[in-house]
Amino acid sequence: MINSSFFLNVLRFILLVLVQVLVFNKLNFFGYINPLIYILFIYWYPIKQNRTIFIVVCFFLGLCVDIFSDTLAINAAATITIAYLRPTIMRFVFGVNYEFQSFKLNNSTKAQQFTFLALLIIIHHLIYFTLEIFSFSNSFLILQKTVTVGIATLILSTLFSSLFSTKKE
Repeated sequence: MINSSFFLNVLRFILLVLVQVLVFNKLNFFGYINPLIYILFIYWYPIKQNRTIFIVVCFFLGLCVDIFSDTLAINAAATITIAYLRPTIMRFVFGVNYEFQSFKLNNSTKAQQFTFLALLIIIHHLIYFTLEIFSFSNSFLILQKTVTVGIATLILSTLFSSLFSTKKE
């Protein structure tokens, strides 16, 4: 059975790839800051879904962005890594609450949601820029790009997340 959750995830996948490729890859804040907003797909993906399917979908998410960005599977590698580490990050951020079957991201505190999103972005960007630059002599540049692009991505992701939140107050 295909339900509305499936169609919502397909719509998010397509829209986030299009927004990333058509809008955010063209932006150059201060000459080098291009926010990677497609990470929101991993943040929004349902928690209790099949993990194998999730990792495969995340691989295709990263690969789609790589194809349109001409980045040689760097996005795919970083995206698969955070997709694989997502349960560990969630256990770290949400603690015991994550283990319950009825856990939903919208029911957690704003601080926990922000921390979860920030950790996803930091880990993704650290892997992404390490693979992009691939030089220990440029470790400072890797950290600088991780922090600056990470902050821009975090700000825009938080804005997008609050704008398209499904939680009604």
